[in-house]
Amino acid sequence: MELTQLFLAELDREAPRTRRALEHVPLGRDDWTPHPKSMPLGRLAGLVASMPSWVSLIIDQDELDLNPPEGRGQYQQPPTDKLAETLDGHVIKARESLAKTNDEFLLTTNWRLLVSGNVVMEQPRHVVLRDTLNHLAHHRGQLTVYLRLNDQPVPAIYGPSADDQQFV
Repeated sequence: MELTQLFLAELDREAPRTRRALEHVPLGRDDWTPHPKSMPLGRLAGLVASMPSWVSLIIDQDELDLNPPEGRGQYQQPPTDKLAETLDGHVIKARESLAKTNDEFLLTTNWRLLVSGNVVMEQPRHVVLRDTLNHLAHHRGQLTVYLRLNDQPVPAIYGPSADDQQFV
């Protein structure tokens, strides 16, 4: 099986699970945090909804600068009432990018992460894609804890939850 097919299959498995979690994010709680050092709920939910866009970014661009020159490439957090739609749009674009690439490109070309022009990470694209999908699962798990702490139902992700007994 090709890497592109493996990534497509994983994206197709994870997207509906992620969507179910995003559908339970409460409105009007964007600034809520479980601890002063924690990311606010709105920012975390926006991150989870936007992370599939990283797939296209990793395939279609050679690098990302997390602190670009002012006014260029600044992240725009999606509104809380549009999280599921944001996710859906990014998944469509991620699928398109995966469909137009090939394993040779993913295996032999590096992708770089920069901060203020300084390289902080450089890895083959297939490694960065795998890490991105793992990172999505991590932050989605973090989001489910935030849901529980806000008395919101936690959907089944890899199996039943206390609120959702369906096996996914």
